[in-house]
Amino acid sequence: MSVAGERVPEGVDIRVPSAARVYDWLLGGSHNFDADRAVGEKVMAVLPTGRQVAASNRAFLRRAVQYMVGQGITRFLDLGSGIPAVGNVHEIAQDMDPGCRVVYVDYDKVAVAHSRLILDGNPNASVVEEDLCGPEAVLNSEAARALLADGEPIGLLMVAVFHFIPDSLRPAEIVTRYREALPAGSLVALSHLTADHAPLEMAAVTEAMKNSRDPMYFRPYAEVAALFEGLELVDPGVVSAPLWRPEPGLRDIEPDDVYAGVGRKV
Repeated sequence: MSVAGERVPEGVDIRVPSAARVYDWLLGGSHNFDADRAVGEKVMAVLPTGRQVAASNRAFLRRAVQYMVGQGITRFLDLGSGIPAVGNVHEIAQDMDPGCRVVYVDYDKVAVAHSRLILDGNPNASVVEEDLCGPEAVLNSEAARALLADGEPIGLLMVAVFHFIPDSLRPAEIVTRYREALPAGSLVALSHLTADHAPLEMAAVTEAMKNSRDPMYFRPYAEVAALFEGLELVDPGVVSAPLWRPEPGLRDIEPDDVYAGVGRKV
């Protein structure tokens, strides 16, 4: 069995959809299976702007990484990185500064396998197969330790991941643990889907994803903003993703279903 001509990693049940592969499908990628595409179609049926939402979130990632490199950040830890699509973190960062180092973290075996394939031959980028909900395992991995070893500021990316983490796992405490491990001057980018603007549509998305490996938990603005506690927010603060340092001409056509922001550890 293969996807895009590649062998499916051992232990992957292609009958069980995953968020990483559904997201890949929404972005127009090819590293997904029938089960993922079926969920993607359900999402699009109840949220016709689904592809635009995914693209808007991806655009925030690009702008956040560009901002970080512009602030002198050359080391990145990308939690829940998913399947590398065009315009991933190492491409954005290394295009601006070839010396940028990137460590991706994901627990999806397809995402990890494809990341390793793409990153082969790139000495400044690697992938760790761990669950971001276990900060100690992530931070104690060889790649993360090397990234943090000399105390240089880090760009920590938690983009479109916490809406897959239930309250029972205490997402704010997870963010706090990572924040505590960062050197001063580090920047943290976080985005999160919300049902504030389209409650009925987002309830239907939750229903579509409930039997996947990654059910979804949308949160209101106040709860998303609270995840930045302990950080100094970068202007314009926590806003709808299209409003975070937008590129000219795009605001009027992008949806408002993602909150996003960047904070600095002082």
